[in-house]
Order: sequence, then structure tokens, then C-alpha cells
Amino acid sequence: MDYDVKDLQLASEGKLRTEWAARDMPVLDWIRRRFAREKPLKGKRIVACLHVTTETANLARTLQAGGADVALCASNPLSTQDDVAAHLVKNWGIPTFAVNGEDNETYYRHIHSALDLKPHMTMDDGADVVSVIHGDRKDLVRGILGGTEETTTGVIRLKAMAAQKVLLYPIISVNDANTKHFFDNRYGTGQSTVDGILRATNRLLAGSTFVVSGYGWCGRGLAMRASGAGANVIVTEVDSLRALEAVMDGYRVMPMSEAAKVGDFFVTVTGDIKVIRREHFRAMKDGAIVANSGHFNVELDIESLEKMAKKKRSVRKFVDEYTLPGGKRINLLGEGRLVNLAAAEGHPAAVMDMSFANQALSAEYLATRKKRLSRDVHPVPAEIDSAVADLKLKAMGVGIDRLTKEQEKYLAAWDMGT
Repeated sequence: MDYDVKDLQLASEGKLRTEWAARDMPVLDWIRRRFAREKPLKGKRIVACLHVTTETANLARTLQAGGADVALCASNPLSTQDDVAAHLVKNWGIPTFAVNGEDNETYYRHIHSALDLKPHMTMDDGADVVSVIHGDRKDLVRGILGGTEETTTGVIRLKAMAAQKVLLYPIISVNDANTKHFFDNRYGTGQSTVDGILRATNRLLAGSTFVVSGYGWCGRGLAMRASGAGANVIVTEVDSLRALEAVMDGYRVMPMSEAAKVGDFFVTVTGDIKVIRREHFRAMKDGAIVANSGHFNVELDIESLEKMAKKKRSVRKFVDEYTLPGGKRINLLGEGRLVNLAAAEGHPAAVMDMSFANQALSAEYLATRKKRLSRDVHPVPAEIDSAVADLKLKAMGVGIDRLTKEQEKYLAAWDMGT
């Protein structure tokens, strides 16, 4: 078995942490036990490019239990948990190509190594595997049934490909499942981003000015958590509807050019490039803390910050201090990578339970369909989304009402009046 991990001696620690995460992933556990009986993925090869964390390890085990051959590589150079990567290789025999801190060349070499499995399905968190296949590995397309995409940034890229008619195989947008973005993006990103910032800085949020750039589901969750910790939240947006929603939710909304002058903390969650740029760094206060929780570090114009700085030094783990002419200092967290994974452990297992349940069931859907989907970005089937919600409520011991026959008839009728 080919693999590339930091140190197999870390496997025992990774095993314990993966088991700890599994306790908060009852939906995925239910799916794993069914998969082990039914083997719906038997004979299928799956390449997953995801954050190599304890939660992802439980997904990989679930796919393997379903009969799939799985290869895993990292979707972010700084998100890999090396002990988990070692555990997957040593204890489960899953070819894993991921080393925390790997350079860009190694990152793409790992993707190619995983793709040597010649997959029937792909799983992406950012669409890098799809991009590599469409660029350098088109020979693999003929054997691919479809793929899944985990995150907003990847979905944006894939929808652009579909619109331009260059997408060569169907993708299921797991990110757009209600049981994913309502919970993973909002509660997961909100909590884990604050966790990463606090671990990296040990700064007090209460009384500070906290700037959230982007008010999608991730931005909503982050604003909610920062506000809950006592911060004064400012939201920056380019979408008038989302900006209006942020105002109605009680936050100040203004352009980044104004927010840059007053913010203590800045976090981008937009999925776009150069959201915080040279003119914004120049306007910031001494000691400003800048982080990104969107998928790629391109949300921050780090190249300009590097050119502006007369000095750079690492002042804490995950904190690089840039000193600008005049002595003002800007602190960049986690090299501008996902701060919730670079400086912390990512989303809590309880929300990833639903996200990865959608991944596993979408893989089953692709594997067992008699007819291929069109070359487009498709939603998670409603019955899968609903089943995940039902299972999560059941695992939490929460009961809900059911419509009576009379109520169903009333809701379906147009001639019953009021």
C-alpha cells in the first residue's frame, strides 16, 4: 500500500481521538452499520480530498465498511492531523497522502498519488481533485460515475464549470444540503473559527470590534458566536440582501474601507479573492488581528502585506507579525489558511456527523443509480436530506409531531377554503 504520512508511530493517539469524535457522530455510525451489512459501495473506488481530521477518519471508515476502496488526501496543507493520517494507514489500511504543513508541490503530488487509485467517485472540499482531473488526468474521466463537493468555495467553482459546459462528470453539492449548510456552515464554522482565533491569540473578545467579511451561512454563524462572546460585530458585504439581513440581525454594516479603521479582529468568509487588500491593511490599527475562515487563503492579499512590511516575525504559534513603515503591526493567523483548522481542530464532530452522513449517502446514491446523472451540479436528493435530519433528531432523543391525514388533505387541497 502506497501512502505518505508524517509518522506511523502517531497512530495510537489518532485512534483514540477518532474514537472520541465517533461518540458524537451517531448518524454516521448508523449508516456505517448498515453499510457493513449491505455493502452498497462494493467494488467502487473513491478518492476523497478532504480535511484529514478525526471526523473525516470516521467517514473514510464508513465508506470502507460499505465495500469501497478509499484513498484520502488533504484538501488544505495546514488542516491535516498527522496522528489521524497515521491511524488511517496503520489501523485501517486506507492509503492516505497528507502531512501537516506540506508545501504546494507536495500537496498536488499527494492528489495525484490518490488519483492513481483510478476512482469511480471523487469527494472534494474545494474542488481541487476535480480541477486536477480536468487539467492533467482526463484519462480518468471515463471511469468516474460522479463526485461530491463539501464546501461553498468548491460549489462556486463547479457551478462555473457547469455553466461553461466544461464539467466532465456530475457532482452532488453536499454543501447545499439543508442538514449541511444550516448547521455545519453556521454552527460549525462559527464555533471553530472563534476557537482557532482564541487558541492562536489568547485575546479577549468581549468589548472588541470584530469584523466579519461575508454574511453567508458561515458569516452568520461567526457573527453570532463573536457577538455571544461580547464582541461588537461589524459585517461587510457586497450583496444588498445579505447586508440588509445583517442590519436586521443587529450588526453594523459598512464597507471594508471604513471597518478597517476600527476593527480589532478581521475574519473573511466570502469565497472570493483579495477581500482584505493593501489599502485595508494600511488603514488598520496597530495590533490588528487578521484571519481567514473561507476555504482558500486568497481571500487575504498576503502578497501585498509581505511587500508592505519592513519586518516579519513569528510571535506565537500560528501568529505572524508584520511591521509596516511607521511601526504599525498587523498580525496574520495561520498563514491566512482556514484558521479553524490551522490553529484549532475544525468543526465539532456533532455537526460533521450530518455533513458526512450526506457524503456517505450521496456516494451510495451515485453507486446504486441505474442511470447516470447529467454533467452538472446536482442537489442532494431531498429524501437523503430528510433522512439525515430524522436520524439526527432520533439520536438526540427529540420527538416531533406528524401531520394527521386530515391535515395532509388540507395542505394538498385548493378548494377547501378557510
